Amino acid sequence: MNVRQETRKERYNSKVNAAKSYPISLCCVNFMHDGNLGYLIRSAACFGAEFIHVIGSIPPRKVLQPLSGSLYDYVNIKQYINPSAFLDYAMDNKIRLVSAELAEDSRSLFTHRFNFDSHLCLVVGNEELGIPIEILSNSEKIYIPMPGVGFCLNTSQAANIALYEAVKQYEAQEAVQR
Repeated sequence: MNVRQETRKERYNSKVNAAKSYPISLCCVNFMHDGNLGYLIRSAACFGAEFIHVIGSIPPRKVLQPLSGSLYDYVNIKQYINPSAFLDYAMDNKIRLVSAELAEDSRSLFTHRFNFDSHLCLVVGNEELGIPIEILSNSEKIYIPMPGVGFCLNTSQAANIALYEAVKQYEAQEAVQR
C-alpha cells in the first residue's frame, strides 16, 4: 500500500511490532512552550526511547497529540511534582543521568561516550532556568559544540541531538558485541 494512502495512525500501528526500543529515556523540566514537549514525544517515539520523564506540569493530550506528530499514544510519560521526586526515582532505579547543560565541567558530545551498563536518561532543562542543580550534581554533564554564531539550542533540539547520538552509540556497541 502507498504510504500516503494510510493515515499516520495506520502507518505507526503497522510499524509498532517491529519497532526497537532502547534503555534510554528523556527527562525535561516543565517547558515554557508546549511545543517542546510535543517535539520530545515525537523524538522519543522515532528513536525508541522508553520513557519521557516530565518534572512539572503536562499539557492535556489534545494539546500534545498534534504537536507530537500524532505519536502521543506511543510514548510512556511519567510525571514528577518536583526535581527531588524525579531524582529519588532515578536513584531508586539506578538510572544514569546525563544532563545537556552549558557548564564548566560539561564534556563535548563529540567526545562523550555513553555508558549503557544501566538505563540512561538524557536530561534537558527549562528554557530560562536550565536544569535544577540537584539533578546536575548527580549527572554526567554534556554540551553540544556550536561552531556557528549561535550560542545555544532550543531544549527540544538539544534533546534530539543527544538522543540521536546515544542511540547511535548504543547501536555501534551492540554491533561490536555481535
